[in-house]
Formats: sequence, C-alpha cells, structure tokens
Amino acid sequence: MKMLKLKDLIVLALLIAMEIILSRVFSIELLIIKISFAFLPIAFAAMLFGPIWAGVAAALGDFLGFFLFPHPSGTAFFPGFTLTALLIGVVYGLFLYKGHVSLIKDIIRISIAAFIVTFILQLGLDTLWIQILTGTDYIVLLKMRIVRSAIMLPIQILLISLIMASKQLFPANHEATIDEEHE
Repeated sequence: MKMLKLKDLIVLALLIAMEIILSRVFSIELLIIKISFAFLPIAFAAMLFGPIWAGVAAALGDFLGFFLFPHPSGTAFFPGFTLTALLIGVVYGLFLYKGHVSLIKDIIRISIAAFIVTFILQLGLDTLWIQILTGTDYIVLLKMRIVRSAIMLPIQILLISLIMASKQLFPANHEATIDEEHE
C-alpha cells in the first residue's frame, strides 16, 4: 500500500466529505431505492489513489456518514453496507487507477467497473443487506431495485468517463496522448 503525502490525505479527506454530502444530503431516497451521485468522489479517489485508498475512503464515507447523518427511520448501523462501500472503492480502483489509456479502452474499463458496482454490489449485495434487515423476500426487493441499477449504469459510465477525460483534472494523461499522436 502506497503511503500518502499530506497533500494526498487532504484531497482524500475532501473526497470523503464530498461522498458523505452527496450520499446523505443530496440524494433521493424512496423506500428501498436511493439515487445518489456519491459514486463520483469515490471513482475520483480510485483514479488518483488506487483500489486500497478508494476502498478506505468509501468505507470511511459510509461509516462517518451514518453517524453524522443518521437515517430518519432510526435504523441501527449495519456493517454490510460499509462492506459494500469498501468493495465499490476497490472495484473502481482496480479498473480506474491506471488512468487514461485510450478512449475505447477507458470506456470498456469504466463500463465493466460500473456494471460490477451497480448490478453486483449495489443491486445484489445491498439487496441482500436490505433483505436481512427487513425480512422482505430477496426476489421481491431485487425486482423493485433493478430499475434503479438500469438507470444508474449509463449515468455512471458517462460521468466517470467525463471525469477521466478531463484535461484539467488529469493533464498528464492528455500530454502523454498528445506526445504519442505526434510520433
């Protein structure tokens, strides 16, 4: 695991704070479905710091977010959701940490990561946690939550692609591409 410099820790802390705000304050929650853009700071952390630090950031964001902004229903803390958050950060890190390669390869990597996150972790695993907490039939929950995953998949692919393609956020990626084009 790479040790982070103070500047990197500050950036990571800001990304965790952004994840908490996007997840807990600026999200839409309808019964068992939550729509949020909290994946953006975690994906960005994955691009900058890799799978371990992105996983730590996501888990910390979930843990701190629960205690800073408890659920209105008064539900107790459930570590399964923190495990899912950790895994989401790791998945994004495994697929996004390498940075910009080429447009097609980037979109493929982003699509695979977003699919794993939305359909396997958020739909599959989070539905299991909700089933454990509520006692509702897993298949019934899955049917209700699949629409959210189908909506969020292209949104995640598009927004993460825009971040990765940003010349302002990743100038070194674009300089390498420009140099390669002139050879």
